[in-house]
Amino acid sequence: MVHHIITWSLRNRFIVIVLAAGLFAWGCFAVQKNPIDAIPDLSENQVIVFTEWMGRGPQLIEDQVTYPLVTNLQGISKVKYVRGTSMFGMSFIFVIFDDNADIYWARERVLEKLSTITRQLPQGVTPTLGPDGTGVGHILWYTLDAPDVDLGEQRAIQDWYVKFALQNVPGVSEIASFGGAQQQYQVTVDPNKLLYYKLSVTDVLNAVRTNNNESGGRKFEMSGIGYIIKTSGYLQSLEQIGNIPIKTQNSIPIRVADVATVQMAGETRLGIFDQDGKGEKVGGIVVMRYGENADAVIDRVKAKMLEVAKGLPPGVKFDIVYDRGALIKQSVSSIKRTLIEEMIVVSIVVIIFLFHWRSALSIIIQIPVTLAASFILLNAFGISSNIMSLTGIALAIGVIVDNGIIMSENAYKHLSERYAQKKAETAA
Repeated sequence: MVHHIITWSLRNRFIVIVLAAGLFAWGCFAVQKNPIDAIPDLSENQVIVFTEWMGRGPQLIEDQVTYPLVTNLQGISKVKYVRGTSMFGMSFIFVIFDDNADIYWARERVLEKLSTITRQLPQGVTPTLGPDGTGVGHILWYTLDAPDVDLGEQRAIQDWYVKFALQNVPGVSEIASFGGAQQQYQVTVDPNKLLYYKLSVTDVLNAVRTNNNESGGRKFEMSGIGYIIKTSGYLQSLEQIGNIPIKTQNSIPIRVADVATVQMAGETRLGIFDQDGKGEKVGGIVVMRYGENADAVIDRVKAKMLEVAKGLPPGVKFDIVYDRGALIKQSVSSIKRTLIEEMIVVSIVVIIFLFHWRSALSIIIQIPVTLAASFILLNAFGISSNIMSLTGIALAIGVIVDNGIIMSENAYKHLSERYAQKKAETAA
């Protein structure tokens, strides 16, 4: 078989050259399309279901939320196993699918199942899906360098301006905010005053909830002009919350301010984010989607940051604290340098030992053609260009060179023997 292939190749050199050129061009196209990352993604094919029920203990969360979700999600097609974790006020369900299952198909199946499970959960508890990212999807961390801005305002800038702008970048799954204080209206009830006015916490909650709403009316025409009637009732200040009436006693309205203290404060925090020991910072984590090119996504995020920075308040700027793009470029540069060095060394060794430039040229041509063709297989199997895959390719160059040297030396030997035999026949 090999003999026939070699014979056919020798008789059809032009076709072989065209096929090799076509394979090299296809390989170069595959190199451009292959996603680049620093580390291989070995995480499981999973969908995360997050449920929040604040104020409840882990045991109650386990019994009322985690257990019903785990038992019902186990019946989904292509699910290997389901893991659940319960903690104070939160529940996490990790649905692990088969490796060959499409992640977005898996997310659809989980959403379909959740639509039937929700009625089994406590009132007001709604499970949500986590981002469509992987365990190594944290490609960039940044903080806001704003020395003259308080943490509450920094967090507001991050949550209501920066986050929404960066989430529009193609390839970004989520911008996870961290640090600072999430501002909120807080109504601190005085139990003694509630007892004095014969009120309950539920009365205060209902009063605030019912007075923070808008409702529509109807359309009516007058003098040939149509008018839309609606009420504007959303609360917009501390004073409006304090003036909400709860109940009327002896023709005197009891307001929220009479039984509670209304203030603007930060949400209760369980930790802080400190940078370089210089104080607390506010920032975000860029999470990449499944199967995206990490290097390209990082470049797009940085370009978007330049646009977003123009709308930040004076004195506020971005400070990138973790950038996987630098590691990616370093890794690719190192592999490229290794490949070039190996090609040069191989050329010198072949020329010195064979002392035949055509044999050396044939071996040198094999290296880029084989490397380009290997990226076709990487794309076919969904493998990215990372430290491990590129290192494997670099190590495989030795096999390519050995094969070329053996074949060249074998051909050179047979040609020499054939030439000596023909010369002897001519002399006889």
